[in-house]
Amino acid sequence: MNETHQSPEGLQAAGQAPEAGHAGGSLPGGQREEGGKTAGSESAEPQEMANPFVSLGLDHRLAGKLAEAGIAKPTEVQAQAWPELLSGRDGILRSPTGSGKTLAYLLPLLQRLDPAKRETQAVVMAPTQELAMQIVRVAETYGQPLGIRTVALIGGAALSRQLERMKSKPPLVVGTPGRVREVALRKKLPLHAVRIVVVDETDRIFSLGGRADVEAILKGAAADRQTVFVSATRSEAMREAETRWLRQPFEADAATEGKASGLPETIEHWYFVCDRRDKIDVVRRLVRALHPSSTLVFVNDTDKIGELIAKLRYEGFAADALYGDTSGRDRGEALRRFREGRTKLLIATDVAARGLDIPGLSLVVQFEPALDADHYVHRAGRTGRMGRPGISATLVTPQEKFIAAKLGKKLGIAFAEKALREGRVIDAAEARRHRAEAEDGQSSPGRKRAPSAGSGRQAGAPEGGSSGARGPGGAGTAAPGRIAAPGPAAVRAPGSAGIHAPGSAGTYVPGRAAGAPGRAGSHAQGRTANAPGRTAKNKADRKKKKKDKDKGAPRWLKEKRQAQPSGPAE
Repeated sequence: MNETHQSPEGLQAAGQAPEAGHAGGSLPGGQREEGGKTAGSESAEPQEMANPFVSLGLDHRLAGKLAEAGIAKPTEVQAQAWPELLSGRDGILRSPTGSGKTLAYLLPLLQRLDPAKRETQAVVMAPTQELAMQIVRVAETYGQPLGIRTVALIGGAALSRQLERMKSKPPLVVGTPGRVREVALRKKLPLHAVRIVVVDETDRIFSLGGRADVEAILKGAAADRQTVFVSATRSEAMREAETRWLRQPFEADAATEGKASGLPETIEHWYFVCDRRDKIDVVRRLVRALHPSSTLVFVNDTDKIGELIAKLRYEGFAADALYGDTSGRDRGEALRRFREGRTKLLIATDVAARGLDIPGLSLVVQFEPALDADHYVHRAGRTGRMGRPGISATLVTPQEKFIAAKLGKKLGIAFAEKALREGRVIDAAEARRHRAEAEDGQSSPGRKRAPSAGSGRQAGAPEGGSSGARGPGGAGTAAPGRIAAPGPAAVRAPGSAGIHAPGSAGTYVPGRAAGAPGRAGSHAQGRTANAPGRTAKNKADRKKKKKDKDKGAPRWLKEKRQAQPSGPAE
């Protein structure tokens, strides 16, 4: 019989043990081939060997779905996990973020479920609503050809609807630990029939206080259940739970694909040093310099999210937020817009974005440094997934610069200090060199403008005196009130008001011409008298322009402009 026409049971058996699936097969009419093989087995065996998924025990229908998704070969953790999980063993899956852990446990789970049984046979738990819904979508995609239905039991969503869906007795339930336990206590989820339990992001669930819910579900499940713990990092609490709840587990540790930290090598780790008040401007400039298709921005404090979104939207960015205080519907909608590309920037907290897989996400910005190494791993791990390149950029103040060095030492990764200049991202050392060259050019004496011939004052200084004390020619310094030796450039033509000492602070020596003082005095007086009026007019003009500019601007921008010092008086 050709394998494409086999029953689901035959396909499953062929996926797990190809030789056993062909042994004893019969030809049409009851004829048998020599050696107990069917006529099509010789051509089918090379196809199985050519398909890396089938050779690891996966069903042909699942292998077809993987091919449709553009997945050509299994990752290291998948190759290690599939044969062991298909055999029913307990397991520990630990590998870098973005290495395919979800498919590593989900495909064997789906293949082992029986769609004909009207009972829930497997439960998958995740720490957050977003990660749980992500797993639900994957389970629906790959469960459809197998006839496996999935129901989501997620905290924050309407409980009544979830209880209604549980009446259909789905083979698979995916949810958050608290809601799964609540439904079980209402007798709507019979745990005694559950024979597979998977705890995704185990370390995070335990750190968020979900350990009691997980253990209650494990206690209620079947005694001969299969239990799987999955995480990129491994905490002490997770190790204790492994000892208590897992029976002779195998361990798929694929951390060798990246660093021991659990981060792939395809991620570049940058940090930018800036003042706290300049961080939003750095985010704006960084996004415009790199032009990423989408950017995920992490914050530590949810109180800053509103201000951050308002400022980024004012700058013209399509931004949304993802954090625990928003409703489940709003969070789902924000994530959907981000996945579809309608939102370019998503501001999120660590809890909300844990385990998210955003296709094409190339830039992660940590607006504030991660609280510890584990948080950094799960932030940076949102990019650089499945071998794709990615950038993790952390913004630190000068006082927080040591955090980058500390994280790099603990995780075994190299942080590169970067800076922004003229719309480009450059090394910080290059930026410092440019600044030093610019400062040297401004302070070089050769770049100063020499005084013009016939003038005893610096170019641009008011006639009748200089505001500073300079020596002859403007190069030296003279005490105020002292008269330098008059030179040719210091003596005015006959009829002038007298002699001006070059560089003196407006020092005046009575002249030789009788009529000169009146003429020179009136000229100087007029210019001095007009200066206050002109200055007041300029101030009024600047104030009017500033007022016009502030029209329509948000309050925070007005306050920022008011706090800035006014320009110099003309």
